[in-house]
Amino acid sequence: MAERSVLVTGGSGGLGGAAVAALVEAGWRVVVPERKARPGSEPAAGVVRLVADLSDPADAARAVEVAADDPAAPLRAVVNLVGGYASGGLVHETPIEVFERMLTVNLRPTYLVTQAALPHLVAAGGGAVVCVSARAAVAPFPGAAGYVTAKAGVLAFANAVAVEYRPRNVRCNTVLPSVIDTPANRAAQPDADHSRWVAPAEIASVIRFLASEESAPTSGATVPVYGRA
Repeated sequence: MAERSVLVTGGSGGLGGAAVAALVEAGWRVVVPERKARPGSEPAAGVVRLVADLSDPADAARAVEVAADDPAAPLRAVVNLVGGYASGGLVHETPIEVFERMLTVNLRPTYLVTQAALPHLVAAGGGAVVCVSARAAVAPFPGAAGYVTAKAGVLAFANAVAVEYRPRNVRCNTVLPSVIDTPANRAAQPDADHSRWVAPAEIASVIRFLASEESAPTSGATVPVYGRA
């Protein structure tokens, strides 16, 4: 029986599914908020799913409450995976709505969920926050200013959490993947060299380590996971 809980946002995506599987395998009770219920999906052992819009403060708080409501498995970790990507033209060609949408999709849920979870992590004696940013945050490319800015914001926010909460035994670290090898990304870039992309399972193993007590001495780290060069 699980003795600790972890909240995983974006847990139904390609990377999210791999992260959930890795955490369940490690013995976590995994709570996965989703924007929509998945018809016909069978409940999985060790996984609690609920419908929530994590860009809404009330829904984000409710998801955290579900993750923290099992006295036998207190909330000890949050994994912020939820996000999205949109490309476009150069900055002067990008509508403000597209730019702001990237901030809303990538940064707002990370802030709201982490904000709601921190008091629970502190009350439990400590824990971990893992944020997934992107290589683009430190190595921008043209045509995606909103995405680049949002992912850089996720990284900066995680570093702020690390500084503020390390004295309270809560650590916060960030993973920076390169292009993730998912069916959606392959469909979007069929002619790319997929052998250079990083597999979801490779990122998931890093996330699992950062969520676990094995990473207790580490906070404020930025971990690149770029796959095979």
